[in-house]
Amino acid sequence: AGDEPPDEPAAPAPVAALLPALDPTPMGWQARDWYLGPHGPALFDRTGNIGPTVWWEGRIVGGWAQRATGEVACRLLEDIGSDAAAAVSAEAARLEEWLGPARVTPRFRTPLERSLVA
Repeated sequence: AGDEPPDEPAAPAPVAALLPALDPTPMGWQARDWYLGPHGPALFDRTGNIGPTVWWEGRIVGGWAQRATGEVACRLLEDIGSDAAAAVSAEAARLEEWLGPARVTPRFRTPLERSLVA
């Protein structure tokens, strides 16, 4: 009985994450197509700085911004399904509550972030 392989650990549940502008996770890779997909033009400024991003299952699927009212608004750039979209909305609400009266405005504005706060 001692020569049986151990059970594989269960796969973690998917998690929605909202990362801030200039986060080292998306900035730290030169070859980033494997997690960025075709979303670069909406999420990077002209000098290569990334804005706030929405992640699902280890890849970027959209972006977010905080409006002057404090609302955290997200835009998904691909269809991730209704359960995943609900998880992103819940994470945005959690971030909005956590930020409270604080306002976050990236120094380097991206096309998607600008459109969300307009």
